[in-house]
Amino acid sequence: MRRHDHPPGAHAGHDHHPDHGHTHHAGHHGHDHAHGASAQRLGWALAVLLIFTVIEAVGGWWVNSLALLSDAVHMAADSTALLLALVAIRLSARPPNARFTYGNGRWQTLTAFVNGLVLLLLTVGLIVEALHRLWQPETVQGGWMLVVAAAGGVANLGALIALTGGESLNERGARLHVLSDLLGSAAAILAAGLILGFNWTVADPLLSLLVSALILRSGWHLTRDSAHVLLEGAPPGVSASQVRGALVDVPGVASAHHVHVWSIDGAEPVVTLHVRLAAQAESEATLRAVHRRLHDALGIEHATVQIEVDTCIAPGQTHCLPG
Repeated sequence: MRRHDHPPGAHAGHDHHPDHGHTHHAGHHGHDHAHGASAQRLGWALAVLLIFTVIEAVGGWWVNSLALLSDAVHMAADSTALLLALVAIRLSARPPNARFTYGNGRWQTLTAFVNGLVLLLLTVGLIVEALHRLWQPETVQGGWMLVVAAAGGVANLGALIALTGGESLNERGARLHVLSDLLGSAAAILAAGLILGFNWTVADPLLSLLVSALILRSGWHLTRDSAHVLLEGAPPGVSASQVRGALVDVPGVASAHHVHVWSIDGAEPVVTLHVRLAAQAESEATLRAVHRRLHDALGIEHATVQIEVDTCIAPGQTHCLPG
């Protein structure tokens, strides 16, 4: 009869890699300091972008520039992305509790999903208005448009400088968002120059369409990636087949099945699986070997492993009955 066996010890089912216990504790102060510096850089960049998002939105409405309004929407979206990165740092320090046993990382993903949907809807509205203005061009105050667009470019450059020095994934992603904002401001400046130099008012909706294409791309990726996490999809770089493949030659493992790979926040993989022991294998040693291989081969820190042991009804039987 097949039985499920949890080996003795606190880490029988769920475990972190055994080599990490003391290292993580020793570096905790430095880890908090790095998080504090990262949060400060993101906070300064966010403050700058929020201020100039309002300036560009009001300025775009005042001078009747769709390109400026598009860039303001782009900056608002990227401000939200920076806010999410900042929230992620704050929430990562909160321990799990009775209500949220896995912690608070999924709130970031849910917010990102809603943000992505809103971003796509706003961009569709901007595209419809831009197409309308291509057929019926409207007067745009090119001089003030140039001033506001240039101010937005300076703000984006300042935010980019504020994020210099950060190497975390959060900050690297934030820099990419700010860089795309800088390109949006450059497009608005170009449109203003064409209007001032050649009275080519159609440049405003054309450049707005260009910025909208950038927003659609980032909005689609944000919505798709966050939906993938919410639907318990496997994070990038780790799949169920990779987990099974990594355990093929682990001593004591006869087979691995019921493998599930998912993530709380889209970054750190979580794995659950069943392992059937080979004949004469010791469950405790095999469990440690499985966790070590998952960590070393795939970088998996969190795994829940169910050990299965085949037990025969009577000595000398050539096969075992399924439980």
